[in-house]
Amino acid sequence: MHVRGVGLAYEFCGDGPTVVWGHGLTSSMAKENDLGMLDWPSIRRHARVLRYDARGHGASDSTADPQTYHWRELALDQLALTTSLGIDVYVAGGASMGCATALHAAIIAPERIAALLLVIPPTAWETRTAQQGNYELAATLVDNGQFDVLLAGAAATPPPDPLVGVDAWADGFERTLLDTDPVRLSRIFRGAAIADLPSPGQIATIDVPVTILAWTGDPGHPVTTAERLADLLPQATLSLASTFDELRTWTQRSIDFLGAV
Repeated sequence: MHVRGVGLAYEFCGDGPTVVWGHGLTSSMAKENDLGMLDWPSIRRHARVLRYDARGHGASDSTADPQTYHWRELALDQLALTTSLGIDVYVAGGASMGCATALHAAIIAPERIAALLLVIPPTAWETRTAQQGNYELAATLVDNGQFDVLLAGAAATPPPDPLVGVDAWADGFERTLLDTDPVRLSRIFRGAAIADLPSPGQIATIDVPVTILAWTGDPGHPVTTAERLADLLPQATLSLASTFDELRTWTQRSIDFLGAV
């Protein structure tokens, strides 16, 4: 589907309330399927699910201007895509960058967002500056062809607590570096380097049911962001996962939340 000057690859199927899902930075529908954080076939038995590859990711088109990858712009992409598909009101959900996209969509078009399913919220506000610097450095390394430095950094970074020993997580970033066109990869890193969540004051105005699913042991998705969101959002509940078994409950938690909505 072509919206806002970019072609977005998507899938839309299932039965029940409509949920629109955004993936994380450098991910895609296919990569999420490989990781298996959520069991999408199970969720689609309870909800009508729209998933798509964000601009610059997966099978979607890439754009040159880093500003077009700001999370606010990705929210405008999502709203345009849902409009084109005839979706007026929906549950907005996503992991990391997709979580940020959902929050921006709720600020831009609050009348269209019935609820929020926020998974592993990323660094934000006070903790965002250091992460932005990391993304700018990553873009520079990609531009210079220094993939060995990026791979060494990834290998030295411990996985989130629930994914310790999970090969799909450990291998995912390396496959992304080796499989993704460097020009596309550099663009999305530079976009992440300028992005942030809506302000705390804006987020406090989002008065819809919210479930937040976060994990421990991940500085890029710190528990502090999830806790702050839970404090700011009037109707939010927060669940933390520190083990793989706790992570496995997220699919059923998502299904229960969608059923309640």
